[in-house]
Amino acid sequence: MKKITIAIDGFSSCGKSTMAKDLAQKIGYVYVDTGAMYRAVTLFAMRHSLFNADGTVKTDRLQSLMPNIHISFKLNRETGRPDTFLNDELVETEIRNMEVSGHVSPIAAIPFVRAAMVERQQQMGKDKGVVMDGRDIGTVVFPDAELKIFVTATADVRARRRYDELKGKGLPANYNEILKNVQERDYIDTHREVSPLRKAADAIELDNSHITIDEQNEWLMRQFRRACDEDTNIEKQPTR
Repeated sequence: MKKITIAIDGFSSCGKSTMAKDLAQKIGYVYVDTGAMYRAVTLFAMRHSLFNADGTVKTDRLQSLMPNIHISFKLNRETGRPDTFLNDELVETEIRNMEVSGHVSPIAAIPFVRAAMVERQQQMGKDKGVVMDGRDIGTVVFPDAELKIFVTATADVRARRRYDELKGKGLPANYNEILKNVQERDYIDTHREVSPLRKAADAIELDNSHITIDEQNEWLMRQFRRACDEDTNIEKQPTR
């Protein structure tokens, strides 16, 4: 079966990463968590005091340090999923905390950060056979992806999921703080000038507010098979 590119976009805390990881594992594709890449840049900026007191970014300093930021993914054999490394340091847990969550949107809105990340993402997926999730995968990174999914859910459902995830990992969590963060990130993601979050014209929308993970995975597999069948049929059509 010919390999395709799968782009999964949507709002924060919709479970995009989980569904993308599960699908990639089932079909033997490479999974790339683009959100983790922006979180890693955010962690780097925090560690190097690149945020002003009002939460804005010291962009000139960050831009000069961008060549020193190296992000990679390595398979965790225990979980069967990739972990995020920043300059060869495992940061998978650290980039998921609320402090990073509260600072990632300003970082992700910076044009030179997005340009650098998009270039790396396109390089990772140049041979297809990839499942990539984020905010602009189907609109900017891979506008010609054979399968595009746009995931959404209500803000309160997403905040509850994030709260449960953090508590399940033994990390501190406050529901109201998380809900506020989700709503703020939604606004920033959809209103930024560079690569705002939006549904691609040919993307299939999935509202997963009230469905189970199993139902979601079954739905996603159906979309994958359909996309592969359509791509195969296109390849078989005779040229004139």
